Amino acid sequence: MRIITMLFGIGCLFAVLFDAFQTIILPRRATGRFRLTRLFYIVTWKPWVFFTKRLRQSRQRESAFSYYGPMSLIFLLALWAAGMLLGFSLIYYAMGSPFNDTAHASGFASDIYVSGTTLFTLGLGDVTPRGGWVRGLVILESGTGLGLLAVVMGYFPVLYAAFSRREVSISLLDARAGSPPTAAELLKRHAYEGGASALSLLLVEWERWSAELLESHISYPLLCYFRSQHTNQSWIGALTAVLDTSALLITGVQGHEARQAQLTFAMARHALVDLSQIFSLPPMSNLEDRLPQERYDRLYGLLCQSGVSMCRDGRSYERLRDMRGLYEGYAAALSDYLCMPLPPWIADAPHKDNWLAVAKLRAQTEAANPSSGSTHSAEVSSQTIATLVDDHHEF
Repeated sequence: MRIITMLFGIGCLFAVLFDAFQTIILPRRATGRFRLTRLFYIVTWKPWVFFTKRLRQSRQRESAFSYYGPMSLIFLLALWAAGMLLGFSLIYYAMGSPFNDTAHASGFASDIYVSGTTLFTLGLGDVTPRGGWVRGLVILESGTGLGLLAVVMGYFPVLYAAFSRREVSISLLDARAGSPPTAAELLKRHAYEGGASALSLLLVEWERWSAELLESHISYPLLCYFRSQHTNQSWIGALTAVLDTSALLITGVQGHEARQAQLTFAMARHALVDLSQIFSLPPMSNLEDRLPQERYDRLYGLLCQSGVSMCRDGRSYERLRDMRGLYEGYAAALSDYLCMPLPPWIADAPHKDNWLAVAKLRAQTEAANPSSGSTHSAEVSSQTIATLVDDHHEF
């Protein structure tokens, strides 16, 4: 019986330490269906979603969802500590509880107490070990506990640095694509002279952003649970909007930026598919059409009106539908699992423009300087600038 207890204690320690190694130190995707971290998030996330969705106000729901990511780090550390405490306690028990306890008879309760005070380096000294092997094991537990704490404390800055890099680009996308970001706004706000080059540069930045997202979130999947600062922002929404824009540029827009759109689309889809596999989420089928024919016609008319050179053949909608089939199922699966809504193709309702006063002043400047271009150019420029406004956010 003691041999089985010893083996179980060693197995418990191995499971905790190997899981912490894969989660924190190993810079690649962790493997194994029965890892402690994976089981922890499976067991805790669904109940959290169940109770959070029953909150009445949307702001309260979003706040509750935002607490989960940081709190999960604390509870995960507590889980690892509890696993190590139990593992060493079982080893001590298998060795016959070799301690001098002045207050109680030696037993499993003393083993748990010694393991706890040793793991957290309290060093009270009211229970002392008997024998050289036990002393060595106590020193080993103390060093392991201190090492685990040091590694985890060094793990937090890495996570928050990756989170901060992710959020900077999402925030910058607001003035360029609206909030929530949409493909219609992104193309519309770049329909000015020199806008094609600016759009190509933006797609280059988002190709790199997608690669960084893939690298950081596969190594640290719990970052996927971290939510953006505002209720109408999310990394899934931003990634989907960029994929929408790239798909539209490839299948229905004339211009040299379509070449960069292909590269950005490939990288962004790669990130989306791999992150879906991290959570074992198959692509959703039988989805509600995000862009039915009538909304596509509206999108086409809006972009043509804004000066975007759209393809005029009859198969552009079919090509776009084929492109959407490559990523929308994965995006919907992640959206449903993480409770982060996907953006529409066209903004359904106008938002409060915080930069509208500045845009009006710039439009007046353009009108007062006819030498900088024709009256028509000034009007187009002022209309374009008037769209480059920040959108109202709710925290």
